Amino acid sequence: MSREIAIRAVGLTKKYLSGGTEFAVFEDLNLEVEQGEQLALIGESGAGKSTLLHLLGALDRPTAGRIYFGSRELTSLSDPELADFRNRKIGFVWQTHYLLPEFTALENVMMPLLIRGISYKEAAPASLEMLDEVGLKARATHRAGELSGGEQQRVVLARALVGKPEFLLADEPTGNLDYRTGEMIMGMLADLHRSHRLTSIYVTHNRSFARRCDRVVRLEGGVLYEEASLEGAAPRADSAAFEGGNSYV
Repeated sequence: MSREIAIRAVGLTKKYLSGGTEFAVFEDLNLEVEQGEQLALIGESGAGKSTLLHLLGALDRPTAGRIYFGSRELTSLSDPELADFRNRKIGFVWQTHYLLPEFTALENVMMPLLIRGISYKEAAPASLEMLDEVGLKARATHRAGELSGGEQQRVVLARALVGKPEFLLADEPTGNLDYRTGEMIMGMLADLHRSHRLTSIYVTHNRSFARRCDRVVRLEGGVLYEEASLEGAAPRADSAAFEGGNSYV
């Protein structure tokens, strides 16, 4: 049975200018993520994991290369088209909560729907239902500062999924949490991934979290390695590699 590829990056390159010198975070990077997969992306700080996640989430544009979600090439879309795609198709979870402190948990969850143009009358019950799913219906009227760190992260999960996206991208979703709360969030992410039929990519330093995923890849020196190659083996080659590239995973 052939695999259905949900996310595909082809020849991805990202360079920055620093002090008049061009710096390449990575070059000619290739990646495929299957539909329904939970992929963990690991690597040392500064390896470019968050940069890669931002590119895949259409929050930044690559210097070169293409990104496909299904058959749709994101790198060919205009900025307004990318913004609409992000709003409708991708849920984001960050290490920092980025909740609006002057608003309640319910109002924070509603934001993606309101931005989409959905009325308050429609957005409120859908958002309350999502808060109930993460166990926070009773805290809906509390402002962000009145919630614990774990509760805030659950609001973030509800906000990420209230628009019913197909993809979830998370950058260190348990990084600011204590062990017990982090374990709870890990389990909740897995449950939500299954119940919402998501394709998920998690950037994480937490090896326990990474091992719970379907696949683990490591970004090092601008190259993606399978977790099995952590002991110094070469990057995995694949006879079905597409359009060249030197780091197919």
